[in-house]
Amino acid sequence: MTVFTPQFQPFATQMHAAALPQIFIETFAHYYEQLAQGQTGMMAEADIKPVLSLPDAESLPAQLGEIGQAALAQTAVIKLNGGLGTGMGLEQAKSLLPVRDGLTFLDIIARQALHIGVPLLLMNSFVTDVDALAHLKAYPDLWGQLPLSFVQHKAPKIRQDNLSPVSWEADPELAWCPPGHGDIYTALVTSGALSALLAAGCKYAFVANADNLGAAVDVTILGYFADNQFPFMMEVADRTEMDKKGGHLAQLPNGQLVLRESAQCPAEDMAQFQDVTRHRYFNTNNLWLNLPALADMLAVNGQKLLLPLIRNAKTVDPRDASSTPVFQLETAMGSAIAVFKGAQALRVPRTRFAPVKNSDDLLAVRSDVYKLTPDYRIVLNEARTEQRPLLVELDPRHYKFVSQLDARFPAGAPSLLHCTHLNVVGDFQFGRGVVAQGDVRLINESGQQIVIPDGAVLTGTYRY
Repeated sequence: MTVFTPQFQPFATQMHAAALPQIFIETFAHYYEQLAQGQTGMMAEADIKPVLSLPDAESLPAQLGEIGQAALAQTAVIKLNGGLGTGMGLEQAKSLLPVRDGLTFLDIIARQALHIGVPLLLMNSFVTDVDALAHLKAYPDLWGQLPLSFVQHKAPKIRQDNLSPVSWEADPELAWCPPGHGDIYTALVTSGALSALLAAGCKYAFVANADNLGAAVDVTILGYFADNQFPFMMEVADRTEMDKKGGHLAQLPNGQLVLRESAQCPAEDMAQFQDVTRHRYFNTNNLWLNLPALADMLAVNGQKLLLPLIRNAKTVDPRDASSTPVFQLETAMGSAIAVFKGAQALRVPRTRFAPVKNSDDLLAVRSDVYKLTPDYRIVLNEARTEQRPLLVELDPRHYKFVSQLDARFPAGAPSLLHCTHLNVVGDFQFGRGVVAQGDVRLINESGQQIVIPDGAVLTGTYRY
């Protein structure tokens, strides 16, 4: 039995009482000791170098597609499905939100897996597991020898003042937090899912966020990964000004690739962090795992991958800035690129990164800018000729929650096929068959809801 330090023992007691597995408790203890020693997980600009170029998915030889097609029999898909979508006013798994042609995220994910004939596993959280599995009962062919889900762990929040466990009588559950999606590797072990995958003959896993509708298995990329037998590969895309606050790919002086998140960047380096001409690539969170290599790495390290620490400063109640200051210790699953010797990154087109994080994104993906293919991929409509990506900005006072969005677009999204920017300020309701073209700005300062009539064609700026 592991002997913990006296300072950590209260956490061990708390976590044992919550029936958390020993491997996770030991993993959390590793990060706690880093915190106690004053480590912050920061990655200074002086310690890394930019990545100047990468292999490009759009330039891979076509014959890799045949290799990938053959490798499908040894491939599984894992989708991260832990989010409730509370920021969009939802009270159940975000993946159960209707997104396209009456289908939810989860419907599309399930049909993608069935179409290409690979097993699907969801990494759920305690709050999404029951609802997600109930929804998947509509797809009996997915229920095979492999588990359809495994559950992410929960970690204690830590008081900033004395590094002890925090308590919050108003809502005891607020004493816990998700440990970041880097927990996937520990959860694969503790749930038995990794052993089950290997026993079923799976060598490769494609991992992506459930809300990224651009993330489907690409057999050419799979062929590239399988042919080279990389231990780990990350799909990255070109950073734009829209992405400057998110994490980026970098490398150590010895060439080892690393991922740096904004929470790991010292304040004095933030200008360079956000320089998209210096750090050119961001992590799409589409990852390819070599499962035997992962199992070997875990075996060497006592079933712990020991990813770089991310220390997040929060308050115990995120809605109450005056509540107890805490640290949340997290890891990012993409940071495993720094752990595997020989880990690689592949530049992919932006179309493989189409996450739905808010109502702006949801309206765009519901519009005619995208279409659902017969193999259940969400792709850009080839009829769109605009070079600039579509930017949707909806007034959060009236469109933040899905219920608000649906009430103001009762006939569905307007045509945005030839729109580059839709900016809506104030309260509008859109009729059927509305078309927005070019840069469109609607401003309502009247205090009353304005109805955009059926069939209206919008160009330019409109003030009410």
